[in-house]
Amino acid sequence: MMPEPGPPIRLGTRGSDLALVQTRSVIAALQAAFPTVRCEEVVLSTRGDRHPDRPFAAVGSRGIFAREIESALLDGRIDLAVHSLKDLESELPAGLMIGAVPPRADARDALAAADGNTLATLPVGARVATSSIRRTALLRHLRPDLRIEPIRGNVPTRLRKASDLGLDGVVLACAGLDRLGAGSAIAERLDPALFLPEAGQGAIAVEVRRADTALRELLAAIDDPPSARCCTAERACARRLEGSCRTPIAAYAESEDGGLWLRALVCSPDGRRVLRAERRDPASAAEALGMAVADELLAAGAGELLAG
Repeated sequence: MMPEPGPPIRLGTRGSDLALVQTRSVIAALQAAFPTVRCEEVVLSTRGDRHPDRPFAAVGSRGIFAREIESALLDGRIDLAVHSLKDLESELPAGLMIGAVPPRADARDALAAADGNTLATLPVGARVATSSIRRTALLRHLRPDLRIEPIRGNVPTRLRKASDLGLDGVVLACAGLDRLGAGSAIAERLDPALFLPEAGQGAIAVEVRRADTALRELLAAIDDPPSARCCTAERACARRLEGSCRTPIAAYAESEDGGLWLRALVCSPDGRRVLRAERRDPASAAEALGMAVADELLAAGAGELLAG
Protein backbone atom coordinates (compact mmCIF):
# COMPACT_ATOMS: atom_id res chain seq x y z
CA MET A 1 0.00 0.00 0.00
CA MET A 2 1.26 3.49 -0.90
CA PRO A 3 1.89 5.50 2.29
CA GLU A 4 0.09 8.80 2.77
CA PRO A 5 2.27 11.91 2.39
CA GLY A 6 3.62 12.98 5.76
CA PRO A 7 6.67 14.43 7.46
CA PRO A 8 9.99 13.54 5.84
CA ILE A 9 11.74 10.38 6.96
CA ARG A 10 14.97 11.44 8.66
CA LEU A 11 17.91 9.19 7.79
CA GLY A 12 20.93 9.48 10.05
CA THR A 13 24.34 9.09 8.50
CA ARG A 14 28.00 9.90 8.90
CA GLY A 15 29.27 12.80 6.85
CA SER A 16 31.95 11.04 4.81
CA ASP A 17 31.66 10.97 1.03
CA LEU A 18 31.01 7.24 1.09
CA ALA A 19 28.40 7.44 3.86
CA LEU A 20 26.51 10.15 1.97
CA VAL A 21 26.60 8.20 -1.30
CA GLN A 22 25.24 5.15 0.52
CA THR A 23 22.53 7.13 2.27
CA ARG A 24 21.44 8.77 -0.97
CA SER A 25 21.22 5.36 -2.62
CA VAL A 26 18.83 4.27 0.15
CA ILE A 27 16.77 7.45 -0.28
CA ALA A 28 16.61 6.88 -4.05
CA ALA A 29 15.46 3.28 -3.53
CA LEU A 30 12.77 4.33 -1.06
CA GLN A 31 11.49 7.09 -3.31
CA ALA A 32 11.49 4.79 -6.34
CA ALA A 33 9.32 2.33 -4.40
CA PHE A 34 7.16 5.03 -2.78
CA PRO A 35 7.09 8.26 -4.84
CA THR A 36 5.08 10.13 -2.20
CA VAL A 37 7.68 9.53 0.51
CA ARG A 38 9.92 12.46 1.43
CA CYS A 39 13.33 11.90 2.98
CA GLU A 40 16.05 14.05 4.47
CA GLU A 41 19.64 13.38 5.51
CA VAL A 42 20.73 14.07 9.07
CA VAL A 43 24.53 14.11 9.29
CA LEU A 44 25.91 13.02 12.65
CA SER A 45 29.46 12.89 13.99
CA THR A 46 30.72 9.62 15.47
CA ARG A 47 33.62 8.83 17.75
CA GLY A 48 35.52 7.30 14.87
CA ASP A 49 35.09 10.49 12.83
CA ARG A 50 36.35 12.68 15.65
CA HIS A 51 39.64 10.77 15.92
CA PRO A 52 40.65 10.30 12.26
CA ASP A 53 44.36 9.83 12.89
CA ARG A 54 44.24 7.36 15.79
CA PRO A 55 44.42 3.59 15.18
CA PHE A 56 41.07 1.83 15.41
CA ALA A 57 42.22 -0.27 18.37
CA ALA A 58 43.05 2.91 20.30
CA VAL A 59 39.67 4.54 19.63
CA GLY A 60 37.39 1.67 20.56
CA SER A 61 35.59 -1.38 19.21
CA ARG A 62 33.62 -1.96 16.01
CA GLY A 63 30.81 0.43 17.01
CA ILE A 64 32.94 3.59 16.84
CA PHE A 65 31.21 4.62 13.60
CA ALA A 66 27.69 3.66 14.69
CA ARG A 67 26.95 4.31 18.37
CA GLU A 68 26.08 8.00 18.16
CA ILE A 69 23.84 7.34 15.16
CA GLU A 70 22.11 4.51 17.01
CA SER A 71 21.61 6.78 20.03
CA ALA A 72 19.90 9.32 17.78
CA LEU A 73 17.65 6.56 16.43
CA LEU A 74 16.73 5.37 19.90
CA ASP A 75 15.87 8.83 21.20
CA GLY A 76 13.84 9.81 18.12
CA ARG A 77 16.11 12.43 16.56
CA ILE A 78 16.18 10.33 13.40
CA ASP A 79 13.83 7.71 11.96
CA LEU A 80 16.33 5.43 10.20
CA ALA A 81 20.08 4.93 10.40
CA VAL A 82 22.22 4.07 7.38
CA HIS A 83 25.51 2.27 8.00
CA SER A 84 28.17 0.27 6.28
CA LEU A 85 27.04 -3.07 7.71
CA LYS A 86 30.57 -4.04 8.74
CA ASP A 87 30.65 -1.04 11.11
CA LEU A 88 27.81 -2.43 13.25
CA GLU A 89 28.54 -4.44 16.36
CA SER A 90 27.43 -8.05 16.20
CA GLU A 91 24.85 -7.38 18.93
CA LEU A 92 22.60 -4.39 18.20
CA PRO A 93 21.25 -2.16 21.00
CA ALA A 94 17.96 -3.31 22.51
CA GLY A 95 15.02 -1.97 20.53
CA LEU A 96 16.87 -1.73 17.20
CA MET A 97 17.05 -4.08 14.22
CA ILE A 98 18.33 -4.16 10.68
CA GLY A 99 15.26 -3.37 8.60
CA ALA A 100 16.82 -3.71 5.17
CA VAL A 101 19.99 -4.79 3.43
CA PRO A 102 19.85 -3.49 -0.16
CA PRO A 103 21.67 -5.44 -2.89
CA ARG A 104 25.25 -5.92 -1.80
CA ALA A 105 28.17 -4.48 -3.73
CA ASP A 106 31.48 -6.27 -4.33
CA ALA A 107 32.47 -7.65 -0.92
CA ARG A 108 36.11 -8.26 -1.80
CA ASP A 109 39.13 -6.31 -0.64
CA ALA A 110 41.02 -4.24 -3.19
CA LEU A 111 44.70 -3.53 -3.65
CA ALA A 112 45.26 -0.05 -5.04
CA ALA A 113 48.92 -0.27 -5.99
CA ALA A 114 51.45 1.96 -7.66
CA ASP A 115 52.45 0.76 -11.14
CA GLY A 116 49.48 -1.63 -11.20
CA ASN A 117 51.18 -4.30 -9.11
CA THR A 118 49.18 -7.21 -7.71
CA LEU A 119 49.76 -8.67 -4.28
CA ALA A 120 51.95 -11.34 -5.86
CA THR A 121 54.04 -8.89 -7.92
CA LEU A 122 54.68 -6.21 -5.29
CA PRO A 123 58.45 -5.92 -4.84
CA VAL A 124 60.08 -7.48 -1.78
CA GLY A 125 59.84 -5.07 1.15
CA ALA A 126 57.08 -3.01 -0.48
CA ARG A 127 55.21 -0.59 1.80
CA VAL A 128 51.49 -1.31 1.91
CA ALA A 129 48.98 0.64 4.00
CA THR A 130 45.90 -0.50 5.88
CA SER A 131 44.05 0.47 9.05
CA SER A 132 42.52 -2.99 9.53
CA ILE A 133 43.94 -5.65 11.86
CA ARG A 134 42.35 -8.33 9.64
CA ARG A 135 43.97 -6.98 6.48
CA THR A 136 47.27 -6.55 8.30
CA ALA A 137 47.23 -10.15 9.51
CA LEU A 138 46.35 -11.53 6.07
CA LEU A 139 49.02 -9.42 4.38
CA ARG A 140 51.58 -10.70 6.88
CA HIS A 141 50.40 -14.26 6.28
CA LEU A 142 50.59 -14.06 2.48
CA ARG A 143 53.55 -11.68 2.14
CA PRO A 144 55.60 -11.58 5.36
CA ASP A 145 58.23 -9.47 3.58
CA LEU A 146 55.90 -6.48 3.20
CA ARG A 147 56.18 -3.42 5.42
CA ILE A 148 52.67 -2.64 6.70
CA GLU A 149 51.96 1.06 7.29
CA PRO A 150 48.99 2.22 9.42
CA ILE A 151 46.64 4.63 7.67
CA ARG A 152 43.31 6.23 8.64
CA GLY A 153 40.80 8.55 7.02
CA ASN A 154 37.98 8.27 4.53
CA VAL A 155 38.55 6.54 1.20
CA PRO A 156 39.80 9.58 -0.79
CA THR A 157 42.05 10.58 2.14
CA ARG A 158 43.64 7.14 2.32
CA LEU A 159 44.29 7.08 -1.41
CA ARG A 160 45.84 10.54 -1.23
CA LYS A 161 47.96 9.70 1.82
CA ALA A 162 49.26 6.54 0.14
CA SER A 163 50.30 8.58 -2.88
CA ASP A 164 51.78 11.46 -0.87
CA LEU A 165 53.81 9.06 1.29
CA GLY A 166 55.12 7.20 -1.72
CA LEU A 167 53.65 3.90 -0.58
CA ASP A 168 53.56 0.93 -2.92
CA GLY A 169 49.91 0.19 -2.24
CA VAL A 170 46.91 0.46 0.03
CA VAL A 171 44.23 -2.13 0.78
CA LEU A 172 40.63 -0.89 0.83
CA ALA A 173 37.16 -2.31 0.20
CA CYS A 174 36.15 -2.74 -3.43
CA ALA A 175 32.64 -1.57 -2.59
CA GLY A 176 33.73 1.79 -1.25
CA LEU A 177 35.96 2.49 -4.24
CA ASP A 178 33.25 1.42 -6.68
CA ARG A 179 30.54 3.48 -4.99
CA LEU A 180 32.74 6.57 -5.09
CA GLY A 181 33.56 6.08 -8.75
CA ALA A 182 37.19 5.27 -7.92
CA GLY A 183 37.22 1.70 -9.18
CA SER A 184 39.97 2.62 -11.65
CA ALA A 185 42.37 2.82 -8.68
CA ILE A 186 42.02 -0.93 -8.11
CA ALA A 187 44.99 -2.93 -9.32
CA GLU A 188 43.63 -6.24 -7.97
CA ARG A 189 40.36 -7.44 -6.51
CA LEU A 190 41.67 -9.89 -3.94
CA ASP A 191 40.41 -13.45 -4.22
CA PRO A 192 38.38 -14.47 -1.14
CA ALA A 193 40.02 -17.89 -1.32
CA LEU A 194 43.19 -16.16 -0.07
CA PHE A 195 42.00 -12.84 1.33
CA LEU A 196 38.68 -13.39 3.08
CA PRO A 197 36.54 -10.25 3.62
CA GLU A 198 35.16 -8.95 6.90
CA ALA A 199 31.63 -9.92 7.93
CA GLY A 200 29.17 -7.58 6.23
CA GLN A 201 31.72 -5.96 3.94
CA GLY A 202 30.17 -4.41 0.84
CA ALA A 203 26.68 -4.29 2.37
CA ILE A 204 24.60 -1.34 3.53
CA ALA A 205 22.41 -1.75 6.62
CA VAL A 206 19.32 0.36 7.25
CA GLU A 207 18.63 0.24 10.97
CA VAL A 208 15.17 0.91 12.41
CA ARG A 209 13.38 0.80 15.76
CA ARG A 210 11.69 -2.57 16.28
CA ALA A 211 8.50 -0.84 17.40
CA ASP A 212 8.21 1.24 14.22
CA THR A 213 6.12 -1.19 12.19
CA ALA A 214 5.18 1.37 9.52
CA LEU A 215 8.80 2.07 8.62
CA ARG A 216 9.66 -1.62 8.82
CA GLU A 217 7.00 -2.29 6.18
CA LEU A 218 8.47 0.40 3.92
CA LEU A 219 11.97 -1.00 4.29
CA ALA A 220 10.83 -4.46 3.20
CA ALA A 221 10.48 -3.01 -0.31
CA ILE A 222 14.20 -2.21 -0.58
CA ASP A 223 15.54 -5.30 1.20
CA ASP A 224 17.44 -7.86 -0.87
CA PRO A 225 16.85 -11.26 0.79
CA PRO A 226 19.92 -13.03 -0.69
CA SER A 227 22.22 -10.23 0.51
CA ALA A 228 20.49 -10.15 3.89
CA ARG A 229 20.83 -13.93 4.37
CA CYS A 230 24.53 -13.87 3.52
CA CYS A 231 25.12 -11.07 6.01
CA THR A 232 23.03 -12.85 8.65
CA ALA A 233 25.29 -15.91 8.38
CA GLU A 234 28.45 -13.80 8.52
CA ARG A 235 27.28 -11.76 11.52
CA ALA A 236 26.16 -14.88 13.38
CA CYS A 237 29.64 -16.32 12.90
CA ALA A 238 31.30 -13.10 14.11
CA ARG A 239 28.96 -12.88 17.09
CA ARG A 240 29.69 -16.46 18.14
CA LEU A 241 33.41 -15.70 17.92
CA GLU A 242 32.89 -12.39 19.76
CA GLY A 243 35.04 -10.59 17.23
CA SER A 244 35.84 -6.89 17.46
CA CYS A 245 38.11 -4.37 15.77
CA ARG A 246 40.98 -5.92 17.77
CA THR A 247 40.28 -9.45 16.53
CA PRO A 248 41.56 -10.67 13.15
CA ILE A 249 38.54 -12.61 11.94
CA ALA A 250 36.77 -12.82 8.61
CA ALA A 251 33.51 -14.32 7.38
CA TYR A 252 32.08 -14.34 3.87
CA ALA A 253 28.91 -16.05 2.61
CA GLU A 254 27.76 -16.52 -0.96
CA SER A 255 24.43 -17.68 -2.35
CA GLU A 256 24.79 -20.99 -4.17
CA ASP A 257 22.03 -23.10 -5.77
CA GLY A 258 19.41 -22.18 -3.20
CA GLY A 259 21.84 -22.53 -0.32
CA LEU A 260 24.61 -20.58 1.37
CA TRP A 261 28.33 -21.23 1.33
CA LEU A 262 30.05 -19.65 4.33
CA ARG A 263 33.82 -19.40 4.73
CA ALA A 264 35.42 -17.95 7.86
CA LEU A 265 38.80 -17.64 9.48
CA VAL A 266 40.55 -16.54 12.64
CA CYS A 267 44.23 -15.63 12.57
CA SER A 268 46.94 -14.37 14.84
CA PRO A 269 47.77 -10.67 14.42
CA ASP A 270 51.21 -11.56 13.04
CA GLY A 271 49.59 -13.76 10.38
CA ARG A 272 51.62 -16.83 11.31
CA ARG A 273 48.68 -18.95 12.34
CA VAL A 274 45.45 -19.04 10.34
CA LEU A 275 42.46 -21.27 11.11
CA ARG A 276 39.82 -21.70 8.40
CA ALA A 277 36.43 -23.37 8.27
CA GLU A 278 33.63 -23.54 5.73
CA ARG A 279 30.23 -25.12 5.36
CA ARG A 280 27.22 -25.22 3.04
CA ASP A 281 23.65 -25.20 4.34
CA PRO A 282 20.16 -24.23 3.10
CA ALA A 283 19.60 -20.50 2.80
CA SER A 284 16.84 -20.71 5.41
CA ALA A 285 19.44 -21.73 8.02
CA ALA A 286 21.66 -18.65 7.75
CA GLU A 287 21.90 -17.97 11.47
CA ALA A 288 22.59 -21.61 12.33
CA LEU A 289 25.16 -21.83 9.54
CA GLY A 290 27.11 -18.92 10.96
CA MET A 291 27.17 -20.40 14.44
CA ALA A 292 28.15 -23.86 13.16
CA VAL A 293 31.14 -22.50 11.23
CA ALA A 294 32.20 -20.47 14.28
CA ASP A 295 31.95 -23.61 16.42
CA GLU A 296 34.23 -25.45 13.99
CA LEU A 297 36.81 -22.69 14.35
CA LEU A 298 36.52 -22.74 18.14
CA ALA A 299 36.94 -26.51 18.16
CA ALA A 300 40.10 -26.09 16.08
CA GLY A 301 41.63 -23.72 18.64
CA ALA A 302 40.32 -20.30 17.62
CA GLY A 303 39.55 -19.44 21.24
CA GLU A 304 43.25 -19.30 22.01
CA LEU A 305 43.87 -16.87 19.15
CA LEU A 306 40.88 -14.72 20.07
CA ALA A 307 42.00 -14.55 23.70
CA GLY A 308 45.49 -13.52 22.69
